[in-house]
Formats: sequence, structure tokens, C-alpha cells
Amino acid sequence: MSEELTEAEDGASSPRKPSLAGRIIFALITLLCFAYLYYRIGGAAAREGLTVVAYMAQVFAAVDWVSWVAVMVAYSLVYFLIDTLVVSRALSWFIADIKYTDILPVRASAYIISIFNEQVGKGAMAYYLNRRHQVPGWEVGSVMLFIMFCEVFYLLAWAVLGYFFSGAALPPAFDLVPYIGLGGAVFVVLWIAFFRSSLLPAVRERRILHAFRLAGPKHYVMFFLIRSPALIAAIGVYTIALNLFGVEASLMSIWPYLPIIFFAAAVPTPMRAAAITFWVILFPDNEGQMAAFGFVQHNFFILFNAAIGLLFWRKAQRDLFGE
Repeated sequence: MSEELTEAEDGASSPRKPSLAGRIIFALITLLCFAYLYYRIGGAAAREGLTVVAYMAQVFAAVDWVSWVAVMVAYSLVYFLIDTLVVSRALSWFIADIKYTDILPVRASAYIISIFNEQVGKGAMAYYLNRRHQVPGWEVGSVMLFIMFCEVFYLLAWAVLGYFFSGAALPPAFDLVPYIGLGGAVFVVLWIAFFRSSLLPAVRERRILHAFRLAGPKHYVMFFLIRSPALIAAIGVYTIALNLFGVEASLMSIWPYLPIIFFAAAVPTPMRAAAITFWVILFPDNEGQMAAFGFVQHNFFILFNAAIGLLFWRKAQRDLFGE
């Protein structure tokens, strides 16, 4: 995670600023992504005898925007409800049974902060729960760490499933997916076994690892089952959206790609540059459509979630500070 929760005596938490080296690395990644995108789009425009601006204007003009917005709004709302359920269930497993309706305002409000940094948004939830429900910051931080850990392996599991259903049609690089998945499965088994053992008690007893000490195999399975409807919905939505952008796509062809794209979207690059670049790489014959699609798809999702957060902002403020 990009921030760590300090274990102060009062249980409060504060995020650490990203290191200078980290900021430089992600800035370089961003520059490389945009340079690659401009190169690919420029080449496609030249083949059409158009300038880059005219070429991209042509791409945007061909989209059925009304249908696309309707699909994306529905998906964002479904994702919000499932995402809140994941947080509320994890809190009930490891801390206290906090009502789903009590989590809705803070989960929604955190989306506003997540425009800039997803992990800082999770830190805001920790602060809220500390103030509103007197839950120690380190306990909430532990649950947020558990959720982020599980999200990595949940996406990996879906990538492996997608490979086995569509492997023959995938680029050769995807042949590594089953081996990465096997390595991930072994790691998770060893990880759970470590917290059930007596090894390295100084590490296991760290407060930030509180949720992992309590988590058993059933919690990891439950996380996968609760979170998976969001990815299933995403497969359908992204397939429909791609076709609205003029790119032929089917559910089975998008399935193995989407977990990889979501990994790229987690890279903290402005405007989700890494995810956009992956779309162009994976669909090399549709450079303009994929660049436009990646840009509006990921950024609309972020901004609309923030708009949901604005609807709950007053409620979250009242819960924290009263009228």
C-alpha cells in the first residue's frame, strides 16, 4: 500500500507521503505511457491521412454516447453497492458489526479523495471509523490492508479462470498467467499457514496485521465470492462499451484481459495512463478507439463515483462533526 498507518498510543493513523523516488518513478512511467500513446495514435492518424486531432475527433463522433453513459452509470452504482458490502463484511469479520448503511456515506465520500489516490481514500475511511465508531485506527488500517491484499489475488484468480476459457485466442505473453496463478496460490496457502503457526511472533503480532491473524481460509473465499459480482458485471459492461466504440468484442475475449487492465489501473499514473496504454497494446488494430475508450471508461468511472460521494458528503460530515 502507498501509505502505512502509524501505531500511535491513541490508535490514530496518519498516511506517509510517497517518497521522492516513488514520485519520480511514476512520473517516468506516465511520460512513457503518453509518449507511446501519441506514437501509436499518430501512426494510425497518418495511415488515414489525418492529423491526430481530426483522427480522434472522428473516433469520438462515432460513439453512441447516450447508451454508453447509461451503461456506465448503472455499472458505477452496482460497483458502489458491492464495494461497500465488501468493506462492511470485512469490518464485521475482524472488528465490529457496523451496519451497511453506516458504511455507505464514508465509502462514497472516500471516492472523492480517491480521484487523486485510492489508498488515501482508504485512509480517510479509517479516520471516519475512528471518529464515528471509536474503532482504533490501526484496526481499520489492518482491515484495509487485508482488502487490498485480497484484491490482488482475487484479480489473479479471475485472470487464471479467463485464461483457461480463452487461452487459445490470447497473445503468447498470457501463457505465463497459469504459472503466475500457481505461484500466487502457493503464496496464499503459505501466508495463511504462517499466521496459524508460531513462527516469527514479532512479525505476526504487529497490530497492522491484526486482520490476517484472525482471517481463516473461509474469509478469503468469502471475499472472493462477495467481490466477484463486480468483476462479472465489469466483463459485461466493458464488452458492451467496447462495441459502442466500434471495437468488436465478446464476453469470452474480454474476460482474460480485464483483470490485467485493472492491475494496470491500480498503478498511480494520472488519468489512468497505464491502463489506457494496456488497452492500446492489447488491441493494436484499433489504436484510436482503444485510446479514447480507455481514457473515458476509466476516468468516467472515477469521476462518477466521486459524484456519488458528493451525494453522501453532507451525511458523512454530520456523522463526524454533528450539525
